[in-house]
Amino acid sequence: MAGTVTVPGASVPSTPLLKDELDIVIPTIRNLDFLEMWRPFFQPYHLIIVQDGDPTKTIKVPEGFDYELYNRNDINRILGPKASCISFKDSACRCFGYMVSKKKYIYTIDDDCFVAKDPTGKDINALEQHIKNLLSPSTPFFFNTLYDPYREGADFVRGYPFSLREGAHTAVSHGLWLNIPDYDAPTQLVKPKERNERYVDAVMTIPKGTLFPMCGMNLAFDRDLIGPAMYFGLMGDGQPIGRYDDMWAGWCVKVICDHLSLGVKTGLPYIWHSKASNPFVNLKKEYKGIFWQEDIIPFFQNVTIPKECDTVQKCYIYLSGQVKEKLGKIDPYFTKLADAMVTWIEAWDELNPTAAATENGKAK
Repeated sequence: MAGTVTVPGASVPSTPLLKDELDIVIPTIRNLDFLEMWRPFFQPYHLIIVQDGDPTKTIKVPEGFDYELYNRNDINRILGPKASCISFKDSACRCFGYMVSKKKYIYTIDDDCFVAKDPTGKDINALEQHIKNLLSPSTPFFFNTLYDPYREGADFVRGYPFSLREGAHTAVSHGLWLNIPDYDAPTQLVKPKERNERYVDAVMTIPKGTLFPMCGMNLAFDRDLIGPAMYFGLMGDGQPIGRYDDMWAGWCVKVICDHLSLGVKTGLPYIWHSKASNPFVNLKKEYKGIFWQEDIIPFFQNVTIPKECDTVQKCYIYLSGQVKEKLGKIDPYFTKLADAMVTWIEAWDELNPTAAATENGKAK
């Protein structure tokens, strides 16, 4: 497993990349047997496991992994009254792991996601591909028709401005899934047997000004650059909505990345999504969100963050005020969510005082 992998601008060891600079965050309610399949790729790294649901239940983790496990009692103990911003009985609880991490990078994966194979039958090292995405620049300001120009065997096409070829820092790497697609409940109901079998060997930068539906089951990001915006909202128990946690974070993240001139990549790597959730349960969770998103998306498309907001925290606090003012008219939930966004930033800065003092997230 020795050797080197060429990353634009650097030569780094192929195994393990960023061993001491990356945490793997996993939300779960069950024993983590799925880690056995990931052992060759994950074992060198530190895991942060966020246990959802009953805190008295014992979660078993396979031997040989370096991990810390937090349940609801731990969240309440560490955050005190501010624990109210962390969702309960919803995978949105994973963002607590982002908050307590002390590493520069985060990779988060769901416990029903397994190692996928590429078209040649080789196991895909999803984590390594995410790291390559994060360590190479993005091109949010001008689209390259050969997709990622920094990839080996590709370059900028004729007509691409030379002044933009240096690119922007990559803040987010959004991976995809084979087998069970990430569909909403209505689509699940009309296409219950549909499976994603298309492996597209491509990575692209999502253009500035374009939103996307972010999926949290196979996602990596630069915590120093965008971490405080990776809040997965108020979902699950006691809330009128679920299954919009990662999408809410994605919309907030994208408008902040656009404002701070940071990049978001999507495409490779793939994981194998093994289990389809119940579409009827999902419909109950998503019902209001399906209607609300028709107002939420135009809100994010039209919001303008002031120039003086030069850190992620400042951008996020500004967004929270706009959410309260503009979306609070739709439903009282958004006023509650806006307050939770502020609480999230306060809790983040309390647990990350050095980062807060040095204007964590400011694009350099």
